[in-house]
Amino acid sequence: MSELKNVKVAVVAADGYEKSELESPVKALKDAGATVEILSIKSGKIRSMKDHEWDDSVEVDKKISESKPEEYDALLLPGGVINPDTLRGDEATLKFVKNFMQSEKPVAAICHGPQTLITAEVVNGKKMTSYQAISADLKNAGAHWVDEEVVTDGNLTTSRSPKDLPAFNKRIIEEFSKTGKDGK
Repeated sequence: MSELKNVKVAVVAADGYEKSELESPVKALKDAGATVEILSIKSGKIRSMKDHEWDDSVEVDKKISESKPEEYDALLLPGGVINPDTLRGDEATLKFVKNFMQSEKPVAAICHGPQTLITAEVVNGKKMTSYQAISADLKNAGAHWVDEEVVTDGNLTTSRSPKDLPAFNKRIIEEFSKTGKDGK
């Protein structure tokens, strides 16, 4: 499969990301031919959470503060409770995320991942889903929250939890394939 051959995806995460919500979409994107880079607020490695316990790590390709949104065609925000809470406190991350939404490049967020979008102030008027626990946060930020497996509204795709990963992965490949043509 090479439907994402010319697509470069930024995966923005920090310590405490939900393991399956980073690993499963990254594998699906790579299998579809995308180039994927892990961006974080620090260099080195970031640690995952699995079943509320610290688990293994992934190597960070680049610090967000040293990255430019125009270098990427699409953005993925995995969940986890700690991860988005850390990211939403980082100005470089918020600027990076806001740029993606304003330029209407494809953005995907799962579980607690939309919390970063809330702080970036880019969810007002968007139809979205997420982990149930942050539904009130999204509503308070102006989003139209729905309890569905996967939701796409314009350039934004959201999903609820790891159990939705098969549908989420399929949809983000579809949405991300709409960009990056001719190497752009």
